[in-house]
Amino acid sequence: MIWYPYEQMKAMKSPYKIVDAQGVYLYTENQKLIDSVSSWWSVIHGYKHPALNQAIETQLKRFAHVMLGGLTHEPAQRLADKLQGWLPGDLDYCFFSDSGSVAVEVALKMALQYYMNRKETQRTMTLALTHAYHGDTFKAMEAGDDEDYHFIQKAYGESKNVIHIPTEIAALEKAFAKYHDLLNCFIAEPLLQGAGGMRMYDIVFLKRARELCDQYGVLLVFDEVATGFGRTGNRFVADLVLPDILVLGKALTGGYIGHAATIANRKVFEGFYDDNPAHAFMHGPTFMGNALACSVALRSIELFEEQDYMSKIHRIEEITRREMKGFSDRRIKEIRIIGACVCMEVYDSGTIKGYQQFAYEQGVFSRPFLNYLYAMVPYVIQEEELVKVLDTMKKWFAN
Repeated sequence: MIWYPYEQMKAMKSPYKIVDAQGVYLYTENQKLIDSVSSWWSVIHGYKHPALNQAIETQLKRFAHVMLGGLTHEPAQRLADKLQGWLPGDLDYCFFSDSGSVAVEVALKMALQYYMNRKETQRTMTLALTHAYHGDTFKAMEAGDDEDYHFIQKAYGESKNVIHIPTEIAALEKAFAKYHDLLNCFIAEPLLQGAGGMRMYDIVFLKRARELCDQYGVLLVFDEVATGFGRTGNRFVADLVLPDILVLGKALTGGYIGHAATIANRKVFEGFYDDNPAHAFMHGPTFMGNALACSVALRSIELFEEQDYMSKIHRIEEITRREMKGFSDRRIKEIRIIGACVCMEVYDSGTIKGYQQFAYEQGVFSRPFLNYLYAMVPYVIQEEELVKVLDTMKKWFAN
């Protein structure tokens, strides 16, 4: 049997069975659903996109996968070259992996080893945010701060390696003043904390973080697995504040195949580039640089450029703000909008219990969690489809 994620298997209701998908729509045997969450925020071009299908099919005729250990291939090289030219600053050194969580593990391991290679062996600590979510592997969970997902970490007791702070400049400055000589990195989901509650904060905080990292010689890591490729209304938040290490996943392949990248700047790369074999980065996911994934990722980026996706995203935000203007309900604590993300936070999680089935009956697939009813739609959504998603969210509160 399938063991499903984030569910108590004994109590879970039967999941909706998808038999087809096209554009922004998922199809069950008896319902057509707008996917309002882009399959966990990844399917930015929609389903069954002909250009992405073709990229997969063309590569499949050559080969599906070869390891990058002692071998290389054109799709991986072309994607690395594209990212090198496309990303800001000197984020030029691309380490591939197979999921966002693993890519975060790579980033945290990279930051730690960077200082171990420099014999700064006291720098064993990570600074992270409260309400952070960086994935469900163990180091990513340790950097995370989400009780609902990572409570199992309590088995080990309080971590001595991670400090969590709120997105407040005073707290940031205090943490650096106290721990700066022990820190190897500060990791953040920039501007938008996803699974921690769609929490949104100001760019000023990240600008100050960059200044403090520079001042105290700490690496700045942006986890843009969820925020990258336009989700916040910025191509990447890294375009506004330049990190030392950038983590990408989810939309990297247009949601077609699990793949991720941890991209370092020259300073970090040169911390490993050495005559000493022990300074090599000893990490190697089996499916890193998968040829199918690299091929579809490259085509996904080309579509993003060719079809001016940033304009699509800005239009999604414009429509969302228009449709939500003036809407309120005593059960709603706050409505938050950034780029192609909208979140209604309610006071009581019971308020949105049953919403998923209600939305299904309206022709929308949604997956609210805890106190958060949200939408992160595919960028190819049409205005009437987006309005339907937003109307469905509003209609729930008329019940």
